[in-house]
Amino acid sequence: MRQLDLRGCDFAPVIQLPSDYEVYDFTQGYDPARAMTSRYGVGRYDEKRRGMYTTALFEGARDVHVGIDLAAPVGEPVHAFFDGAVHRFGYNAAPGDYGYTLVTQHELNGQSVWALHGHLSARSVEGRLEGQRIARGEVIAWVGDRHENGGWNPHLHFQLSLVRPEVPDLPGAVSDADRAEALTIYPDPRLVLGPLY
Repeated sequence: MRQLDLRGCDFAPVIQLPSDYEVYDFTQGYDPARAMTSRYGVGRYDEKRRGMYTTALFEGARDVHVGIDLAAPVGEPVHAFFDGAVHRFGYNAAPGDYGYTLVTQHELNGQSVWALHGHLSARSVEGRLEGQRIARGEVIAWVGDRHENGGWNPHLHFQLSLVRPEVPDLPGAVSDADRAEALTIYPDPRLVLGPLY
């Protein structure tokens, strides 16, 4: 698999994070009693999250996170990181799934890359058309609430893919056995998001 060539590319923030955002550690799972210090936060890429994914969707074995989570309040705008087009959009309804998703396609120095934006609000997909052009920095979606985002605390799951998704979905967490291959298909989103942690 070819590596991304990002020379000369200037990326926009996907979510405008304040300077005091948290960087989460989910290696021991999610603690609902933990005191939050900010309404904004970052969940890490390639993090093994034991006991966090408990719905049938994850088959009890998919717990290595291959995107980056950007926690933000419900309704927070989500921006296009680069010029591109709408590739796919839809609703993934299973408990623990993404809820509303938007997948965009971008050309980075001649190489196609796709970006999945998950856990969105319903209005994020209203009026969308496949092939619709988007511009760097444009508001393309909004962070969804629990009733529309798969049942999660409000956040954006952002994931890159070097393989074209045929549906508005990507595996956001993979098994240990699939980890090595997944990391070549789904590169670290910090390549376009910047050094978040």
